Amino acid sequence: MKKSNKIYGLNFCIAGVWMVNGFFCKVLNLVPRHQEIVARILGEDQVRLWTVLIGFAEFGMAIWIITGITPRLNAIVQIIAVAMMNALEFTLAPDLLLWGRFNALFAFLFILLIYYNEFRFRNKLAQLA
Repeated sequence: MKKSNKIYGLNFCIAGVWMVNGFFCKVLNLVPRHQEIVARILGEDQVRLWTVLIGFAEFGMAIWIITGITPRLNAIVQIIAVAMMNALEFTLAPDLLLWGRFNALFAFLFILLIYYNEFRFRNKLAQLA
């Protein structure tokens, strides 16, 4: 497999996480628990609007990843967003999370994957070229 294909493959997997959670779970409301989490954190006022806006922002993140525009900035924004979202959920809505407070472990692993993909894996492939 070509080196660039490995980077693209991992990028598409990461983008897929954002797309599924944003578009399918939030915008299309296929997982109503996401709207409940938003209501718990932001309040009941216009919760559907906030959920859809967050979903489109996550979908936008997927597009940003796929375009490859400013990938390091993108990785930093992703890491901050995942950390902040999960800290809020861990504190304010742990009972609504799929794995409860154990979700924090999966968030941490996702952050490590994003970091590794952009700051380690890409550098290793560049050195091999």
